[in-house]
Amino acid sequence: MAFTEDEIAVFTEQIERILWTHRRPPLHLRHLVREGQSIEGHEIEIFECRPYFRDKSQWIKSPVAKTRYVRSRNIWKVYWRRGDGKWHPYEPCPETSSLEEWLRLINKDENNCFWG
Repeated sequence: MAFTEDEIAVFTEQIERILWTHRRPPLHLRHLVREGQSIEGHEIEIFECRPYFRDKSQWIKSPVAKTRYVRSRNIWKVYWRRGDGKWHPYEPCPETSSLEEWLRLINKDENNCFWG
């Protein structure tokens, strides 16, 4: 079963409070960098968008991190996008017990895998 509307509302609030309040670009740069998330099925993806250098009217989405919720085990799997463009389990911490823990993990980014 996919996330309910109530779950999505809670997750969106957590993402805003834990991640974007600390990571959102300053006002004078928001025309160059936008932040976002997509929530589909049991997955949440965090991304940034920047204008395409050849055509500033087009925006390029740059994935940052992804998680997949496993209801049967009540865990959140942690993924990062490697240079090959594919999602891989984040080996230092392949799963977390809550969405908040996942958000704090990617915000801290001790190994520079998510934010570069």
